[in-house]
Amino acid sequence: MSDKITTFKLKHLKEAGQKISVLTAYDHAFARLLDEAGIDILLVGDSLGMVALGHETTLPVTMEMMLHHTAAVARAARRALVVADMPFLSYQVSIEEAVRNAGRFLQEAGAKAVKLEGGQAIASTVRRLTELGIPVMGHLGFTPQSVHRIGGHRVQGRSEEAARRMIEDARALEAAGAFAIVLELVPKELSALITESVSVPTIGIGAGPACDGQVLVIYDILGLFERPLKHSKTYAPVGAMIREAARAFREEIASGAFPSDENSFSMEEETLLRLKDNRVQGSGDRV
Repeated sequence: MSDKITTFKLKHLKEAGQKISVLTAYDHAFARLLDEAGIDILLVGDSLGMVALGHETTLPVTMEMMLHHTAAVARAARRALVVADMPFLSYQVSIEEAVRNAGRFLQEAGAKAVKLEGGQAIASTVRRLTELGIPVMGHLGFTPQSVHRIGGHRVQGRSEEAARRMIEDARALEAAGAFAIVLELVPKELSALITESVSVPTIGIGAGPACDGQVLVIYDILGLFERPLKHSKTYAPVGAMIREAARAFREEIASGAFPSDENSFSMEEETLLRLKDNRVQGSGDRV
């Protein structure tokens, strides 16, 4: 578990049949814990716009927001590969702008790779980035930045035509140099076909067990949001624990139980006596 994860190592994990673990991370504290737990990839997702900043979609997330959070995560990672989501309109306008923005993630924020949504439409951008030494992770299926075009959080690739197109998109991303491909909200049978069709790892989220790895949102596996997600799982009810801890804190403040003497600091008794004497003398002078 001590070996640093690289894009090169990820391909070897796929070839060896070893599954890849991925979790989102948005700050230094969580990133440190996840890295120490042995998670392979820390994805600084633009999902932070929804789970950390309270937006309804990922669309309001900006480059500056992503750079800020990515830098915090990168400073904590010792083993895991840090991948940063490129936000909406940071790579779609032109290849030149995509190169400039992707380069900032590596140069300023310390990320080791970036993630882009889309298939054949962005293959030329992926190719240019990889030619310049910027590793790229692809993202197919439900792509959050296209939520309005797609019509909401819906499973993608159920029809034969849509499935064929997604397989072609995956192959196009592989040919362009992507080192891995996220498959989100994709039928498990189609995910299996895509995983067999490309030599790079597939990372599923709501895409079944055949993918080479799995990714989930850290807040979801900790139960910080009470929302039923078919494709997710709560591994620890931390949300309920936080509410209970905050409630207990409030009650102890109200009752005076906290802070106690054990939670307080003391000074030398002689110093305290001198201060009290000075206070008394000072009060007499004013009178």
